[in-house]
Amino acid sequence: MGLILKADEANIKRAAMAINIGGLVAFPTETVYGLGANAYNKYAVASIFEAKGRPTFNPLISHIAEIDMMSKLAQPDERALFLARKFWPGPLTFVLPRKDNNSSLDLVCAGLSTITVRCPRHPVALELIRKSGVPIAAPSANRSQTLSPTTAAAVLLSMEGNVDMILDGGPCEVGVESTIIDLTTPSAVILRAGGVTKEELEEALGEKVLISDGNPNKPTSPGQLLKHYAPKKKFRINVVKPSDDEFFIGFGAEYPEAHLNLSFSGDLKEAAAHLFDYMRRADEEPDFDKIAMAPIPEYGLGLAINDRIKRAAR
Repeated sequence: MGLILKADEANIKRAAMAINIGGLVAFPTETVYGLGANAYNKYAVASIFEAKGRPTFNPLISHIAEIDMMSKLAQPDERALFLARKFWPGPLTFVLPRKDNNSSLDLVCAGLSTITVRCPRHPVALELIRKSGVPIAAPSANRSQTLSPTTAAAVLLSMEGNVDMILDGGPCEVGVESTIIDLTTPSAVILRAGGVTKEELEEALGEKVLISDGNPNKPTSPGQLLKHYAPKKKFRINVVKPSDDEFFIGFGAEYPEAHLNLSFSGDLKEAAAHLFDYMRRADEEPDFDKIAMAPIPEYGLGLAINDRIKRAAR
């Protein structure tokens, strides 16, 4: 059987099983096809970055099927709940405070204290999420720096060999990505224009909606966030011999005495999955004043890991 499967009940169930065991499934939404993984499985989320050749660890949108699922991930206020009831399912994405510091969500959130959530309108997407029973993290189902796909065939052309299956739900209805709105600030801020307009949001809220001014701390999309989680402690990278006051995070078998090791076997996907959790644990360790990390290779997912730790080091 080929990678492209008709999105019938049996194949959606099969795709949900793939999601639950850590696989990658491409599926249609009303905007573009998404490359989905279990948002709670950091190894599966790392596979998204690897499959896309995504150059940095950018926040991913977590797709849910019911408004009630939002409170399991985020801390929505009345404004968010109101907009969800009005526009969901649909092409509107919220940036909200995370519910807690669940380390399994660190990679999907790029280490931030916020989470990006939406409820898609496509019936295949909704059924896949419901059958999976978990939020599905999904960027567009294409290699980075290529066009976002609006058909299953376009996904296959871009992602063959990097996805477990593609659910064919026909051409996407909207073809333009969702509007992203930041609801963590007193005034709502559009970070990316999309299927729901500024005017529609202002009419619904009865107040002016701001637009991102291009500041890196007010990104135009989840893929452009520059302000990431950084440790409170002084953090050195590319360290081979740590000092006695540094909590040392190793990579590879040559660092058996490291306090934590991102991957003894040198597996970059495993390292990516552990990265944010280990940085946070090091930051909370009371017996050390500083943090050091061993060198990470500059290829594959190592490029993303190095980008992330360079931003965090100071």
